[in-house]
Amino acid sequence: MTHHRFTPLIALAAIAGAWLPFSLNAASKSAPTQALAPSADMTTEKPVIYQVFTRLFGNTNTTNKPWGTIADNGVGKFSDFTPLALESIHALGVSHIWYTGVPHHAVVNDYRNIGITLDDPDVVKGRAGSPYAVKDYYNVNPDLADKPANRLAEFEALIARTHQAGMKVIIDIVPNHVARNYHSLSNPKGVIDFGRQDNTALEYDKNNNFYYVVDTPFSVPDLQQPPLGGQPHPLVDGQFVESPAKWTGNGSRLAKPDANDWYETVKINYGVKPDGTFDFPHLPKGFDTKTAAEHFTFWNNISESEIPDSWKKFNQIAQYWLAKGVDGFRYDMAEMVPVEFWSYLNSQIKHVNPNALLLAEVYTPSRYRDYIHLGKMDYLYDKVGLYDTLKAIIQGQQSTSAIETDRLNVVDIASHMLHFLENHDEQRIASPEFASDPIKALPAMVVSTTLSNAPTLVYFGQEVGEDGSENAGFGQPSRTSIFDYVGVPAHQRYMNHGKFDGAMSSEEELKLRDFYAKLLNLSHQAPALLGEYTPLDDFNRQLTTSIEDKGDPKRYSQGYDDQTFAFARYSLQQKLVIVTNFSSEQAKILNLALPKPLIDKWQLKVGQYQMTDLLTDRVIKARLKVDQTNTHIALELAPLESLILQVEPE
Repeated sequence: MTHHRFTPLIALAAIAGAWLPFSLNAASKSAPTQALAPSADMTTEKPVIYQVFTRLFGNTNTTNKPWGTIADNGVGKFSDFTPLALESIHALGVSHIWYTGVPHHAVVNDYRNIGITLDDPDVVKGRAGSPYAVKDYYNVNPDLADKPANRLAEFEALIARTHQAGMKVIIDIVPNHVARNYHSLSNPKGVIDFGRQDNTALEYDKNNNFYYVVDTPFSVPDLQQPPLGGQPHPLVDGQFVESPAKWTGNGSRLAKPDANDWYETVKINYGVKPDGTFDFPHLPKGFDTKTAAEHFTFWNNISESEIPDSWKKFNQIAQYWLAKGVDGFRYDMAEMVPVEFWSYLNSQIKHVNPNALLLAEVYTPSRYRDYIHLGKMDYLYDKVGLYDTLKAIIQGQQSTSAIETDRLNVVDIASHMLHFLENHDEQRIASPEFASDPIKALPAMVVSTTLSNAPTLVYFGQEVGEDGSENAGFGQPSRTSIFDYVGVPAHQRYMNHGKFDGAMSSEEELKLRDFYAKLLNLSHQAPALLGEYTPLDDFNRQLTTSIEDKGDPKRYSQGYDDQTFAFARYSLQQKLVIVTNFSSEQAKILNLALPKPLIDKWQLKVGQYQMTDLLTDRVIKARLKVDQTNTHIALELAPLESLILQVEPE
C-alpha cells in the first residue's frame, strides 16, 4: 500500500565468493559492470523497470539525522541523473525508469519565494512529505530542482536524457486521492483545480471532485507521533482549516479521521455514490474481449454530460504528461477506483501512445482480470501471489511447491503480472525483518525473473544489498523512507559522488550488482524467456516420493525437496532448464528428471548433451542424458545456487 504502508490492511476493506552461490570474476572497482552492457537492440517485450525514489537517488549526504531538514540530510536532484548515472542504470538491463515522487506533492520546505504556499505539517507525513499526496499535477516537486522556479524544465531535460540513454520514463498518477491542500499554480489554459467548482452543500454530486461531511469542519487526528518529530514549526498547532471536511483518502467519512487513516489526503469522487452504486455509463457485455481502440470509440460516443468531472480531469493530467514525453504511468491503489474509469482513461492514453506502459497497484486477485481486460492495464503487481510466496520461502515458512500453484493461478494473464522482490512499499531484502542478507533472495530473484514473460521490477539499491536500516523520522526502518530526507548508504557507496564506478562499494556489493546485471540483461536477451514453459516441479516431487516408497537410492530423482525448484523455458532458438536451491545451508545433490513429452517436443535423440550455465557462461560438468526410459541431469547445487542451463546442440 504505497504511502499508507503503516496503516493496517483493514483500511483497504473500507472501500563464487564464499558468500555467493556463483563464480563471477572479481569485479573491477573502476567499471564493475562494463562487460555486461545491454545489447543495442534491447527489446521491451519483457520490460525491466528500475524504480528510483527520485528524491533519494542522487543524495550524497550521509548524516541521516532523524527528521532532518534538507540542510541536515541533503536531497537528490533531477540533475543527479547524469548521462553517466543513466548509463549505469541501463547497464543493469533496464528498459524503463520509474521516477517515483515527481509530481508536486505537499512538502514542509518553504518555497514561498516562488509563489508556492506553505504546507501544514499537521497534514503532511514526514518532513519531506508523501509522494502520494499530490498538491499540483501540472508541476513537479521543487525539492528535486537545482532552481525550483525552473523545476518543470529541469524534469523535461531529464526525460530527454533518459530517452537519449535508451530508456523510457514512467511517473506516478495517484487517482484515488490528492493532498488536502491541492492547488495548482501551473494549470494549462482551460484546466480547473480539483474541487474548485464543487457544490460543498452536498455530500455527493456526480460532478463534484470530492465527498463532503456537510456543515462540519475538518479536525486534525490525534496523531501517534507529533509532526516533524516534535520540532517547532509556525504551522504546527493541531489545526488545519477545511470547511466543510472532505472524506479522507482511504474512504473515512469522519470529519476527524483516525491517525491510521490517510489523513494527509482527500478521496476523489468518480461517480460512486455514498451507497456504493455507480453514477456513470457501464461497459457493454463482452467488452473484456475488445481492444483499447474499441474502448476509446465507445467512450467517444458517450455524451460528455454522462462522464464524471474527475474522469475528465485525470485524462487532462495524463495527456499533459504524455505531451511532455512521459512513456507510461504507474497507478497508485488502482483498485479503489472503478474499472470503467480505467477503460476510459487508458483507452484515451493508448489512442495517443499505443506503446505507453500502464502499471497498476492492485491487491485483489479476484479483480485482476477485470483491470486487465476491462480496464486495459498492461501490468499489475504480482504481490498477493508470487511475491508473498517467495518471501515466505526465503524465510523458511513455505515450500517451493507453492510457486507452481501461484503460477497456475494467473497462467492466463501471466505476461501481465509484474514480478518484484522490492519496491518502495516492501521491506528491503537485506533488512532483518525480511532476509537479513541479500544473497538469500538470489534464488527467488532468478525464479521471479525467468518464470514467465512478465516484466521485472528492481528498486534502486536492491542490486547492491541496501538494508533500509536508517531511522529517518516518520515510520520505522526496514524500508527506505519515502517521507523524509535521508541517504541510502549502499547505493551511495556505489554512486561514489556521481562517478558510478563502485569504488566505495565492497566486493560483495559489486558481485551482487554484477549478478543482477547478468540476470536482468539475460531476461530479455534469451529467446527462451519469451517462449514456452514446462513445469518440472511436480514431476520430480512425484518421482522422489516414489523412490522413497521403494527405498531405492539409485533412482534418478533423489534430492529434489521443498527447497528446490525447477522448470523449463524454450523457444525455437533455445532450450533452457532452470533449477534453484533456496537453502542457505545445504547443498543439494539431485538427478533432475525431464518428462518425455518435453524431450519429444525438443526433438532430442538418445545420447548426452552438453549444457552451459548462462549465469556464469561456463560449460558445466553434468550432461543432459537422454535414453529410452528416462532423461535426467545429475546436479550438485551449492547453497543458494541457481543454474540457467542452456542445452547445447549435438
